Amino acid sequence: MNKQKQLIIISGMSGAGKSLASATFEDLDFTCIDNLPPTLLPSAVALWQPPNEPQNVAIIVDARAGQFFNDLLPMCKKLTKEPIAPFGKPVVLFIDASDGELVKRFKETRRKHPLVTKERGIIDAIKLERQMLADIRERADKIIDTTNFEAEGLRKQIRDIFGAAQPQERLMISVISFGFKHGVPLDADVVFDVRFLANPYWVPRLREKNGLTTESRQYVLSDPLTEPLMEKLFDLVEFSIPQYMKEGKAYLTIAIGCTGGKQRSVVVATELARFLMSSNYVVRIEHRDIAHGVENNDESC
Repeated sequence: MNKQKQLIIISGMSGAGKSLASATFEDLDFTCIDNLPPTLLPSAVALWQPPNEPQNVAIIVDARAGQFFNDLLPMCKKLTKEPIAPFGKPVVLFIDASDGELVKRFKETRRKHPLVTKERGIIDAIKLERQMLADIRERADKIIDTTNFEAEGLRKQIRDIFGAAQPQERLMISVISFGFKHGVPLDADVVFDVRFLANPYWVPRLREKNGLTTESRQYVLSDPLTEPLMEKLFDLVEFSIPQYMKEGKAYLTIAIGCTGGKQRSVVVATELARFLMSSNYVVRIEHRDIAHGVENNDESC
């Protein structure tokens, strides 16, 4: 009996990295289809029914579909309600990036945005595309924000999340530490602000140390507010995660933020990830802003 195969439907903003995502899925031995009209999704998926050999499949559907794009959400709902063997429910992956970063990428590559016309420039094209994709973004099981990524960052996330030998049968939890001064992660489902904790930046010997070092970790954990925070945080995730799983959510991103994303948020995110792992959840941890240099001002950490 063949194991259930993965069906990934990729959408997202033009210039955000969908082509790179497709290439990465190919490296993971997925069969990839680009720019498929949404109405053809069920027919395309059915190609891998017996006697044909089952394959993991990734399909890109985005704004290039034009007038047919509005059919994407109904087709996703149809495949979710009535999965086609050998696939389970499809996973909708949305690749995103900030408007400023998208403009920068199109200028650097000199490529034409698919919605640019003689009457519509790049900024208006991106705005229109966001409006077109708003519903599918809301429906997405996983959002990957590539604003601050080098190419390898996107490839690594896809390998970490989708590169298992078999489909994820449980909730995949991503715990991300970040700095508010660098922006809240676009893919965050839940955000916690820990800027009220004691800041190691104001201790000269700790100023240059990040939250992975023993000294900074001990300093943050010694704050009288840290222990009750962690207890309440653990209680909340312990209660809420099973509810997300009952809802059928496949991916959950929990973001922990301090000002610069180098010390306090790193400590708390690490402790939360350890707690979740000890509860046997599938967890990946990312310290998004830990590499940012410390600046000599009161918003450094």
